[in-house]
Amino acid sequence: MLRASGIQWDLRKVDRYECYDEFDWEVQWQKEGDSLSRYLVRIGEMVESIKIIQQALEGIPGGPYENLEIRCFDRVRNPELNDFDYRFISKKPSPTFELSKQELYVRVEAPKGELGVFLIGDQNVFPWRWKIRPPGFINLQILPQLVKRMKLADIMTILEVQDINSFSRLEYLKEVYGMIWVLVPIFTPVLGITIGVLAIVWLEREISAGIQQRIGPEYAGPLGILQALADGTKLLFKENLLPSRGDTRLFSIGPSIAVISILLSYLIIPFGSNLVLSDLNIGVFLWIAISSIAPIGLLMSGYGSNNKYSFLGGLRAAAQSISYEIPLTLCVLSISLRAIR
Repeated sequence: MLRASGIQWDLRKVDRYECYDEFDWEVQWQKEGDSLSRYLVRIGEMVESIKIIQQALEGIPGGPYENLEIRCFDRVRNPELNDFDYRFISKKPSPTFELSKQELYVRVEAPKGELGVFLIGDQNVFPWRWKIRPPGFINLQILPQLVKRMKLADIMTILEVQDINSFSRLEYLKEVYGMIWVLVPIFTPVLGITIGVLAIVWLEREISAGIQQRIGPEYAGPLGILQALADGTKLLFKENLLPSRGDTRLFSIGPSIAVISILLSYLIIPFGSNLVLSDLNIGVFLWIAISSIAPIGLLMSGYGSNNKYSFLGGLRAAAQSISYEIPLTLCVLSISLRAIR
């Protein structure tokens, strides 16, 4: 975008990194700043890239060559270089290398713009924090300004010269919209239920805190309304502890039964007139039967822990779940009987 608007800016010339100074090439730029200028800059960059590759090939010295990593594989039967950590996660750094305790930012020229890597060192081999700034989508921020007072047919040309892969994405745009509209009736009730649960839990905690003269939730989200979500996230990332004297299989299967039964109950829920995973005549009764299995999983986890306090907690959770299900089942059955009549 800059080089097509009269600005001769290229990080390979500005920062002078690697060996680009050893090659004969020029920064491609235009003055007009329109779609044709951006197209000419793209084509010129391709020509200059071919020139750089040709000069690099000519500079490779002749003679025999050797792959040192292959020789390491042949020398030792199970070398460290063949480990999973080295081949698929990262190349292991030198033990004498360490990042200084400071903030570092390195940028290189990418096809779509500036590719930056931000690191925070902590006197260690690995960074304490790191962030990659990709050039993709950042170059599309100016698109609303470029398409003002333009015709609809011009948008494809403007978008294509900004992002060289835009045509392939536009071909699938209609399919993507179709998939989104299929998911809308599914996620709308789920989102409504989730927000309702968060609000009800927040009201329950606030009222209980007022009765007990406590502060209550106030930090997670506005007025603490996201406290239930924060508690769930904390439990999700906590360390899994298995009781040494308990039944580990029973202890592990219990939560799976509780979660799977709830997810299976969504099979018979109609999210639209023609959008239901399994259309059954006994759908409501099957939903009640499947969702009633969840308390069994809670009891299994409490019993498998071989701890009386955990077992009492499982009994309490199962009793609480059943107390919620009884009035819910009565409400659903009353509607079903009314519909049958």
